[in-house]
Amino acid sequence: MSIVKRAVGRLLHRGWAYAKAAGAVSPLSPAGYRFRRLGEGACISFPLGAIFGEAWIEIGDHTLVGERVSISAGMGPGVDLGPGSVVRIGRGCSIGRGSHIVGHQSIDIGDDVFTGPYVYITDQNHVYDDPETPIGRQWPRNNPVSIGSGSWLGAGAIILPGTRLGRQSVVAGGAVVRGEFPDHSVVAGVPARLVRTYSPEEGWHTPPRPGGMPHGPDGGPDAGEPGEPAVRLLASNE
Repeated sequence: MSIVKRAVGRLLHRGWAYAKAAGAVSPLSPAGYRFRRLGEGACISFPLGAIFGEAWIEIGDHTLVGERVSISAGMGPGVDLGPGSVVRIGRGCSIGRGSHIVGHQSIDIGDDVFTGPYVYITDQNHVYDDPETPIGRQWPRNNPVSIGSGSWLGAGAIILPGTRLGRQSVVAGGAVVRGEFPDHSVVAGVPARLVRTYSPEEGWHTPPRPGGMPHGPDGGPDAGEPGEPAVRLLASNE
């Protein structure tokens, strides 16, 4: 490589590093003041994703939002969503790059929640009640979402409207989650099922299914060490 190419490469890398630092959104940057709350030490990394409805978005202290993460409240910019916040992200969270958090009614993400990249969280879904009207033209339905503190969401997980995930829970990479899951749940699959849970008496274990046999990671009978195949799928953020 020529001296000129090396010099240009160093200049580009330094320029990009400067742009990333300058473009990040913090509580003291001009863009930070648009949020309902952007806590002390919080940072939204540059390049940004699509972000709008900031007046209805709260992000807690020392939360890191990765590059190209989209966070929105409402159907589009300029919509009045009322007096309360819509999207609430707790303190000490880490939201993986390329993720989407799309709120219309209520999304609560607790403290110390970590996600892999490309996670999708929404409280709204399209309906298909009328078989003649195009689905995209039917009015969607909202259902609040809550994700308990201390949880981990694996790469590519999808959290659908109506999900209530307990604290200290794990969502496997690529899982499609809807429904209510207690504290200390491990959920995996499409649709996501409870594959492991915790109790003080038994520790981490595979829960029994209605017929009395334990669930395997795919929802069928357990064929081996409880939950191990599912745990291997859990969410690398590489």
